[in-house]
Amino acid sequence: MPVRRLVVPERVPVLAGWEDLAEREERTGIHPGDPIMLSPDCRIDELLSLFFCRSAFARLAMGTKRSYTDDYRLFFDFLWGRGKAWSEATADDLWDFEDWRTRSPRNPGRVGGARWNRGLAALTHLYRWAVRHGYVATNPIEMRERLGQYGEVTETPAAQAKNARASNVHWMTPRMFRLWANVGLRGHTAEGLVAEGWTGRLEDRNTAFADLLFCSGLRLGEGASLLTVELPATALDGGKFYPARLGRAVTKSKKARTFYVSARVLVQIESYLQAGRAAAIRRAQARDLYGTLPGLKIVTKVTGHSRKVLHWHDQHGAEGRTPLTDAAAEERMTLFAPGPAGPEPMWVWLTEAGLPFRPASWENVFRGASRRCRDVLGGVMSEPPFATPHSARHSFALYMLVVLHHVMDQRLGLTPEERRDYRLLYGDPWRMVQDLLGHSEITTTRDRYLAPVADLQLRSLLSDPDPDQPDAAERSDDRVTSLLARLARESEGIQDFHDAVISS
Repeated sequence: MPVRRLVVPERVPVLAGWEDLAEREERTGIHPGDPIMLSPDCRIDELLSLFFCRSAFARLAMGTKRSYTDDYRLFFDFLWGRGKAWSEATADDLWDFEDWRTRSPRNPGRVGGARWNRGLAALTHLYRWAVRHGYVATNPIEMRERLGQYGEVTETPAAQAKNARASNVHWMTPRMFRLWANVGLRGHTAEGLVAEGWTGRLEDRNTAFADLLFCSGLRLGEGASLLTVELPATALDGGKFYPARLGRAVTKSKKARTFYVSARVLVQIESYLQAGRAAAIRRAQARDLYGTLPGLKIVTKVTGHSRKVLHWHDQHGAEGRTPLTDAAAEERMTLFAPGPAGPEPMWVWLTEAGLPFRPASWENVFRGASRRCRDVLGGVMSEPPFATPHSARHSFALYMLVVLHHVMDQRLGLTPEERRDYRLLYGDPWRMVQDLLGHSEITTTRDRYLAPVADLQLRSLLSDPDPDQPDAAERSDDRVTSLLARLARESEGIQDFHDAVISS
């Protein structure tokens, strides 16, 4: 029997002769995280590469880039099956793709109107650019004119779906979210006990982040890219919520805004900073991991109060300044503060190795928690809880709307005239929620985030108990819980459970 031998061939470095690749990419406009698309025959389309790095696409948020690239891949694969490149698409191809994507029984993965419209927006983005620069003779996306909100004439794709209700929008009552977090992130059993063998790996980080999104309404990218200097400091005034400021560069609207963190969640985050996060940093420092990171910047001081500026120097001694509000996520991951044992990341959320945890990776954390809820609770609940980072934001919006209406109508006991004056002074609850979410249009808040109550009269829900009852204040929290439970029963898409089924 022949003896097997391991032969190690002489290897040539893959990038031999390309030592200046990073500089070449920088000159071309290619940045870390930019998409690269390969055709089925493993070719790179230079026009697509140009579009990704030299058009308005390059200025989109990272999550939008990822979503749009998935949409391009689906349409390009559809065209490839017809023997066409993306630049050869016709209007008939687009309409056939729309039929296959949304209605065809041959497609087991059909999508709804909102999902189709997102893909159509991505394709419109690409083909408008291609036509404008002469790379494509005719736009395959037919347009139609319509009157805008202020009487102006605008163009929209003729293939835009009218039934654009977001099918992936879900809400959770606070008690349902607690159940999801306890089982999915804390390892509880259906009986509420910690499961045997549960190690609690990264539990403090994951629970603190999930609770942050649920209590603040932050978007995934906003909460995931926070720096330690942006966290509000707790005070001894017994407050329930503390304000903090989001940088312009990490928001979807590119406008800075204030957000609020509950005292309870802030304590959770501080516990994570002092325990799990500190341990990860010590491990990384022991391996000298930070000293080898490319692009690392040491922040030597932070100046300013309302407009903070980070003063830093890089590994080569070059000095610079970055306004905190202008620091995008990629730059934030390179920012470190000097510590007693070496540099420490300013990025709040870290991996076990002590490196910044990328925002997109949180989706896997939420998926894993929902999967565990399904496995553990499937035998005792017909619909075990599931959550995504964005559903936490939707749930915050619903909860805040109910609470604000409750405060206005019950806790304050306002007459109709007083309620009108209150709104003139402080704003309508819908507007307050809009501001907390950072929406530019109230219609987004009403039609998408708060769809369960769009057709309900909250006033009728709040008709009792009588605010003059002596125990009304004490029953406030229970009242909000019962209101949300009723909304869950009467509306579609709100996750809740009956006390008789399972207790949180």
